[in-house]
Amino acid sequence: MTDVAASLVRADRPCPNAREPRRSALPPAAQHVRRASWRGVVVTGGERAVPEEIPIALTYNGSSYAVMMATPQNFEDFAVGFSLTEGIVGTLAQIESLEVVPASEGVELRMWLPRAQQDALAQRRRGLVGPTGCGLCGVESIADALRPVRKVTSNLTVPAASIGAALNELVLRQHLNRQTHAVHAAAFFRPGHELIVREDVGRHNALDKLAGALACASITASAGFVTLSSRVSIEMVQKTAAMGAPIIVAVSAPTAHAIRACEQAGITLVGVARQDGFEVFTHPRRIVGMDIGDAQLAPSRVAERS
Repeated sequence: MTDVAASLVRADRPCPNAREPRRSALPPAAQHVRRASWRGVVVTGGERAVPEEIPIALTYNGSSYAVMMATPQNFEDFAVGFSLTEGIVGTLAQIESLEVVPASEGVELRMWLPRAQQDALAQRRRGLVGPTGCGLCGVESIADALRPVRKVTSNLTVPAASIGAALNELVLRQHLNRQTHAVHAAAFFRPGHELIVREDVGRHNALDKLAGALACASITASAGFVTLSSRVSIEMVQKTAAMGAPIIVAVSAPTAHAIRACEQAGITLVGVARQDGFEVFTHPRRIVGMDIGDAQLAPSRVAERS
């Protein structure tokens, strides 16, 4: 296995510290299945594309840390992104090696860390078996679930029109969802650059894969914004903050907890986003063209629970 090498210029290449797996041994991201279609009084046969999901084990220094159900693609991105957003490592360079190992019924993402990270991981190890829709499964206490959200500082501002532009491009680049109509997407938008998109049956997995793609390409998340095809809950805020992205744009509404977390973390939260409009819940100063300041928005914040 090789050491972490120089940064990549494109986010669709594997991480430089990863050993190339035997792709023939990996299942496809989508499968074609037979189904009967009922429309009114007419029943027809045929095929449909559906997304695959398999158990993916993340192991560090020979010990299993988590098993997640995920779409079998972008394995290296997933390993790196999960490691970063969960705070297992602070930088890509702290993953000394990464190997994608196909197993009989799933895939192992085998990573090796320096001794310092190994010792820190031993202190916070948790058994984690995560269903597809789970972002905080297996945490051992309420404190683990409500860990402090990293403060994000960025002077980035974007025109309101860029939000619609990002959503338009996201639709065009959701290739797996176009086939299956059943997966989530997380994307990174930078003005003047190609949209970076990762898809998965799990929304948290998609965001982890995006975080890994940015890290492997040495792209600074503070230079753009994250776009989500899903709702925004607290764990999505935690992961975005860990990436350092100052703006979240989502097609659905956020939870109250997510709004409070974004307010405290300094993240601009945009929800219910469409090509022709959106709603801003926190720190609107980053959206150029919004005739409202942070102080004006404050009275409508979701109140803290007593």
